[in-house]
Amino acid sequence: QVQLVESGGGLVRAGGSLRLSCAASGLTFSSYAMGWFRQAPGKEREFVAARGWSWTGGSTYYGDSVKGRFTFSRDNAQNTVYLQMNSLKPEDTAVYYCAADKFGRGVAAEEVYDYWGQGTQVTVSS
Repeated sequence: QVQLVESGGGLVRAGGSLRLSCAASGLTFSSYAMGWFRQAPGKEREFVAARGWSWTGGSTYYGDSVKGRFTFSRDNAQNTVYLQMNSLKPEDTAVYYCAADKFGRGVAAEEVYDYWGQGTQVTVSS
């Protein structure tokens, strides 16, 4: 049974930083592309970052709103993916989800992802 468990969310002031983690189990982690998405209240889910291999050759992609502030990383030995978030803004407030794509694509389209975590809340105060 595949499980993705996010952690690291919380309340932070604008300009601050948080590091989210997503621990994966029940899958051959190194063969999966991983992505981060977020959903703010009343809004659609938004792409944040992803890295794959089958379509993107290992490149990391970021949503326009987080470029230069967020950094995606993964540790295959620990079956964990991270999202370092710096210079946080109130508009970054959302539930953040990690997702796994068994075909390794690592793209922004959420429909390609097979498994999702339960999410972790990030709240940025002004």
